[in-house]
Amino acid sequence: QVALVESGGGLVQTGGSLRLSCAASGRTFDRTYMGWFRQSPGNERELIAAVAWRGGFTYYSDSVKGRFAISRDTAKNTVYLQMNSVKPEDTAVYYCATTSGPRYNRAYDYWGQGTQVTVSS
Repeated sequence: QVALVESGGGLVQTGGSLRLSCAASGRTFDRTYMGWFRQSPGNERELIAAVAWRGGFTYYSDSVKGRFAISRDTAKNTVYLQMNSVKPEDTAVYYCATTSGPRYNRAYDYWGQGTQVTVSS
């Protein structure tokens, strides 16, 4: 079992910054990737960023590339999502998740509870 707890969401103005955190606990030794997803009303949940837990790989969706940065602190078992130059369309519930599979975009089996990010225009 792996438990994920997100924090750092809230209200931010257009053009501002926010940092989300995701603290992992439990059986983390076999985790291969950590990902950040988001879902807004009427839309499917989408993978926006992923990082290899052992380093050496990151992924960003086109919608956040150049504005968001994912990083991890293995000593703290924590993954971060630095959100810069935010836009109203970034408003969503953000989830962190983890997989022990070989692909960064599949088989996420543990999820956090989600944290709301609202960008005001």
